[in-house]
Amino acid sequence: MSLEIKYDVTSDNTLEIQPIGEVDIYTSPALKNKIYELIEEKKLDILINGNNLDYIDSTGLGILMGIYKKLKENNLNIKITNLKPNIYKLFDITGLNKIFNIQE
Repeated sequence: MSLEIKYDVTSDNTLEIQPIGEVDIYTSPALKNKIYELIEEKKLDILINGNNLDYIDSTGLGILMGIYKKLKENNLNIKITNLKPNIYKLFDITGLNKIFNIQE
C-alpha cells in the first residue's frame, strides 16, 4: 500500500493534486498534511485528479471532507475529476457526490 502525491499549479491558477495509489487509514494522514500545507501556502482552488487513484476508504473520504471545510473557510473551491467507477460509487453511496463538484 502506497501513496504518491503529485501537484502542480495549472494555467488557470488552480492547484491540481494527483494522488497516485491508495488513500486509506495508513496513507490518509500524509495526504491530509500535504494538502493542508498547500492550502496554507498557495491559497488556491483545488482540483483533485483521480486518474491514478486506485482506492479510497472511509478514512480518505473523511480527510476530503476536512479539506472541503478548510477550503470553504478560506473561500476556496474543490473540484474532483477522473474518478474510477468503483471510487465514484463510494461518493454516490455516501452522498458525497452531492457535496463535491465531481466531473467526469
